[in-house]
Amino acid sequence: MTKCSEDDVFEVAYKASRAYQAALDDRNVMPSAEAIRALRALHEDMPQAGTVDVAVINELHKVGSQATVATTGGRFFGFVVGGALPVAVASSWLASTWDQNAGSWLLSPVSGELENIAGKWMLDLLGLPKDAAFGFVTGATMATFSSIAAARSSLLRRQGYDVKAKGLAGAPSLRVVMSEEIHPTNVAALGYAGIGTDQIESCPVDDQGRILPDQMPQLDANTLIMLQAGNINSGSFDDFRSICMKAKKAGAWVHIDGAFGLWARVGLTTSHLTDGIELADSWAVDGHKWLNLTHDSAIYFCRDTEAVNDVFGVDATYLMKDENRQPNHFTPELSRRARGIEFWAALKSLGRTGVESIIDRSCAHARRFADGLQLAGYIVLNDVVLNQVVFVADNEEQTRKALKLIQDSGRVWLGPTTWKGQYAMRISVSSAATTSQDIEESLQIMSNALSTIRALSR
Repeated sequence: MTKCSEDDVFEVAYKASRAYQAALDDRNVMPSAEAIRALRALHEDMPQAGTVDVAVINELHKVGSQATVATTGGRFFGFVVGGALPVAVASSWLASTWDQNAGSWLLSPVSGELENIAGKWMLDLLGLPKDAAFGFVTGATMATFSSIAAARSSLLRRQGYDVKAKGLAGAPSLRVVMSEEIHPTNVAALGYAGIGTDQIESCPVDDQGRILPDQMPQLDANTLIMLQAGNINSGSFDDFRSICMKAKKAGAWVHIDGAFGLWARVGLTTSHLTDGIELADSWAVDGHKWLNLTHDSAIYFCRDTEAVNDVFGVDATYLMKDENRQPNHFTPELSRRARGIEFWAALKSLGRTGVESIIDRSCAHARRFADGLQLAGYIVLNDVVLNQVVFVADNEEQTRKALKLIQDSGRVWLGPTTWKGQYAMRISVSSAATTSQDIEESLQIMSNALSTIRALSR
């Protein structure tokens, strides 16, 4: 079989990608039932013979592009997933073409250097300790796991226990103190690190989901505290300064789940929400949320570099250490894609003011949503301090029906949540592609949905 030239397949892929991006504003957010049914054509026995490369890409575009969720567009508000900046997509293409293994500086000097630069830029941008260790990982869950693993090593080492040598069997028990409304991925990350749910002490929260510091249990040097920068429903922030000061006196470790909320540190209108966050010991944040990188892009930071190297350091003759920063000493993976390239490209393209603009613009959109929803007759349940809006209709039945009408419109998509025991709808604004026009169109659809439901209820 004769293969097409590489130029041909790359040109076809480029044209397909451009066609997909050009259609985002006009297409529905969710794929149609017909598009989903068309995916069945991909289910076939493993081919005996190969297929021409261009035909493979054409089929992928024809069938696959129609069956995507348009999260890169401006009217997807169902999860905090962000979009994908053009420079992030383009740098990802180039990085994929380079096909670099970012685990070792020797295997990819360009990746090693760009990760080093991007990590330092991120520390500066977020106002975190400049000497903190950092590692580029898949997402906030793995960033949190990496931080927890370092915290576990550090806390146990202070007690004279070497977890790397002895393992967890027989190790002193650690306590975990966290919000009763913590994101469930934090519990999952604890499990990956061998810390069970019986070790978790849940703290009561206020009406916005913030830990009540005066109702926290007594802290000690065996304690790992997990705080939230951005409650997944309300977008609220814990009292970092007060809790971190308590933790330091007790010798406890504080980790910040800042999957999307840590970016508030950059916004001109939101930075005050993160007061004291720099006093923590570790932090996790997604790049594929508010920085709008492609997926599989996150970073964690840790004050205790020794603990990070203790957990993730890998030594072998063939890895050939030298004076350069070796990425494999900072992440759970040895072989991995070069995630730092996209971080560098986006930060270089946007600059500090560009990142500020994305954060502030998204938060302004959320406030406009809240105002518009209230004018339409909905009840907004949270204080809109960030990019999250939780709202309901007159009763649960109307809320469910209104949500279905909104989703069925195809033009905008948001999902359900449960807030303070109440079934509700939630808006998350995090795509850089979202415009004021997207907000107004979406508000009109939401307003029409409530009017229709109320009319049918009479």
